[in-house]
Amino acid sequence: MLYLLISCVSFILVSKSMTNKQPWQEGQLKLFSIGLSTLLMNWFQKSRLHTGLLQPISFRVKHMVMKSSGSREVLENVDQEQPGGHVCLLDLPDLTMECILEKLSPSGLCSMAGVCTSMRDRCISDHFWEKHMKQKWGKLIGAAAYREWELQHTDSARRRNNQSDQTKKKSVFDSLSGLLQFCSWVIRPKLQSCRVKTTSATTLPVDSVMSLYLSLEIGDFWFPAQVYNRENGNVGFMLSCYDAQLRYDSGSDTFQARYSPYGRRTMEENIPWDRIRAAPVDTPSHMLHVSDCLHDLKPGDHIEIQWRRSKEFPYGWWYGVIGHFELCNGSENHCHCHYNDTVVLEFSQYTPGSRWRQMMINRKYHREEGNEADGFYGGIRKLYNVEEIAKWKLLWPNQVLE
Repeated sequence: MLYLLISCVSFILVSKSMTNKQPWQEGQLKLFSIGLSTLLMNWFQKSRLHTGLLQPISFRVKHMVMKSSGSREVLENVDQEQPGGHVCLLDLPDLTMECILEKLSPSGLCSMAGVCTSMRDRCISDHFWEKHMKQKWGKLIGAAAYREWELQHTDSARRRNNQSDQTKKKSVFDSLSGLLQFCSWVIRPKLQSCRVKTTSATTLPVDSVMSLYLSLEIGDFWFPAQVYNRENGNVGFMLSCYDAQLRYDSGSDTFQARYSPYGRRTMEENIPWDRIRAAPVDTPSHMLHVSDCLHDLKPGDHIEIQWRRSKEFPYGWWYGVIGHFELCNGSENHCHCHYNDTVVLEFSQYTPGSRWRQMMINRKYHREEGNEADGFYGGIRKLYNVEEIAKWKLLWPNQVLE
């Protein structure tokens, strides 16, 4: 009877609204009748009188009232609602949930991870973060960076194991502190309007891909990489690439670098993405690279060679090409330079006659060669990758160097 009364009230209000009223008044009364009927039915559904036997009747009456009001948007929502209650996101099949999470951005995964413990366990999975890691950081984070990350967090884990049980207890926000810092500039309004209860003592796994990604994004992790044309294109470093420790600044979308030559430390800021690369070989900057391409070198080949000013300084990688001897006319049919034990290294960014223009090495016995005046030339790597060669050409100076 109560449902019948509710529906009658709605019909009376709608019918009254159709007589001697202006169009805008009709719309207001129609919305009022919808709101009133919905309010009453929601109250009744929560009362003790609303048993399982009356739920199907409630659904049909509600459908009838909404249909009589002519509200299409509300009708569509009612059609999607099930008599038994609302569908919970966590009740979705695993495959459906996985497809949804795969479409989320890093900030979206961070938001979902703060919903509940169950959702957090899903969202921190390496499966979802490996794609984002590869897309943004794949070209910069090499084997050396991963080793550095593992070393840092092995030490962190050892220190945490020595702490007291009291200091180990953390809230959800504490365990996702890096996550929240990263998300603050993306979803700040949402974070300010929500609070999570301190009921979880689970910490974010330090060896997870998500942990590495967030540490990179918020600039907590200084990772090893190499910088082209260091010190903002200083003439003394044109067409070179030096090892550095870098950190990311999400505000400017640039990097800060620390170079560590012996005797002094140099800092550089605002380095763009296109001046950074992961180390192509696993050779520390203070060690001589073992050259495995010397017997294959021929004129026209693109190379990188280690060079340092003195024995106390680390090596940098410098771009060059294999040149011809003076007596060779450069013709492919008559050139025999590649049969000679001596190899001509040519650095065309320098003007002809410059002491930096050419260097001769022995392909059979080459180790480190040079002196304190001209510097020391170390190991050589031949460039086979077209992208690597194109990158060096993009960095070519606007004018010939002296």
